[in-house]
Amino acid sequence: MLDFDFLCGRETPSVAGIINPGSDGFQKLFFGQEEIAIPVIIGPATVGGIRAGAFKIGDTAGTIDNIIQCKLYRPGSVGFVSKSGGMSNEMYNTIARVTDGIAIGGDVFPGSTLSDHILRFNNIPQVKMMVVLGELGGRDEYSLVEALKQGKVQKPVVAWVSGTCARLFKSEVQFGHAGAKSGGELESAQAKNQALRDAGAVVPTSYEALEGAIKDTFEKLVEDGKISPVTEITPPPIPEDLKTAIKSGKVRAPTHIISTISDDRGEEPCYAGVPMSTIIEQGFGVGDVISLLWFKRSLPRYCTQFIEMCIMLCADHGPCVSGAHNSIVTARAGKDLVSSLVSGLLTIGPRFGGAIDDAARYFKDAYDRGLTPYEFVEGMKKKGIRVPGIGHRIKSRDNRDKRVQLLQKYAHTHFPSVKYMEYAVQVETYTLSKANNLVLNVDGAIGSLFLDLLSGSGMFSKQEIDEIVEIGYLNGLFVLARSIGLIGHTFDQKRLKQPLYRHPWEDVLYTK
Repeated sequence: MLDFDFLCGRETPSVAGIINPGSDGFQKLFFGQEEIAIPVIIGPATVGGIRAGAFKIGDTAGTIDNIIQCKLYRPGSVGFVSKSGGMSNEMYNTIARVTDGIAIGGDVFPGSTLSDHILRFNNIPQVKMMVVLGELGGRDEYSLVEALKQGKVQKPVVAWVSGTCARLFKSEVQFGHAGAKSGGELESAQAKNQALRDAGAVVPTSYEALEGAIKDTFEKLVEDGKISPVTEITPPPIPEDLKTAIKSGKVRAPTHIISTISDDRGEEPCYAGVPMSTIIEQGFGVGDVISLLWFKRSLPRYCTQFIEMCIMLCADHGPCVSGAHNSIVTARAGKDLVSSLVSGLLTIGPRFGGAIDDAARYFKDAYDRGLTPYEFVEGMKKKGIRVPGIGHRIKSRDNRDKRVQLLQKYAHTHFPSVKYMEYAVQVETYTLSKANNLVLNVDGAIGSLFLDLLSGSGMFSKQEIDEIVEIGYLNGLFVLARSIGLIGHTFDQKRLKQPLYRHPWEDVLYTK
């Protein structure tokens, strides 16, 4: 309808709302190149109607291509009324010079009759002749017969009532419409056609002859000077939808997102080119999925097992660390899971769990430049930077972090090279000479060992390793792991139905 309005040169849309028997709300549509919102309201179903070159409502006349083919974008001189919405589209093609048309529907109790519209057409000066398409069943056509007999219609009427084939069936036949069912001889198509013929309408002998009857009647009116030829106009082109234009190869449109790690367009999703079924059938683990989605390749099993070990060892570190504390407080405030999780994740940074990337970055730079542990540590000291991955509030020389020991043991057993870890241990030896708690912590262990994983696997270039560290892959590992614990703390508080948390006064130093 909106394309029809644009085709006819309307400055504003004729559509005020969309009648939908099933739903309401708003729908976004295009009027030319402008996108507008149209309200949707609940109402009855109808195929609609059309006034050529002026107004269209509903689906009548079909596609915009059919409307252009039938020249419905400009006025003509033939008024058409039909009881069949589907057949009206066929008749538009037959007539091809329609001025006004409306499908009144084929229900048993229609809202208007054929004679209502024919009498209206009779009073419109631009309409010079009328075409009527009726159907068997009901007695609506007889109202038109009476109007013709009473002389209420002064313009030529070409009519045909479809359904003459009903007599070929032995039993009564119900056609598509509820009203298209003959209730006796008077409601048959043959009886109605004969009554219309007797009343003065031009009624052909068959539907196939209807086009010829319309043509003959039209040409006679042209000969008599009652119809003047219409000047043809070229309708404006309808902007083509982008999706259609792209599909037909007419335009090139840039994409808005680039994705190289997964594809969900085929029969099943793929991670880095590996189908989901393969991942399940070959028993891939979480580490394998991470290697596909993060590193875009299938890493050796010892690498993916190391990733899984990091996730398990970093999943939680008790309720007292800042991340867990935040999630617990948020959960006890009655917030949802996502809010509680994010509250804990926001604490991850240089002081809590976010030192893995920095540890890897500084250890790699120092090792690659050939710095001794003394030169590295003292150089960091001069810059005022604490060595990431070194130091712990609880662990010490005599109370080592079990997580670090487990990671180191696994690497010694499975990694082809542990040069970065060995360098980190040498740095730890030097820092322990300074203070008893300056031990290699889990951030430093994961950071140095991940460098060994990347370089020792032979699957990454130096540039790729530098990029992985720079982007934040290793901190991403801690974020992924710790999310498991934060979610657990959230569920724990909700399961225990803990009340709103309020920090005790005695744990606050109030001072001026």
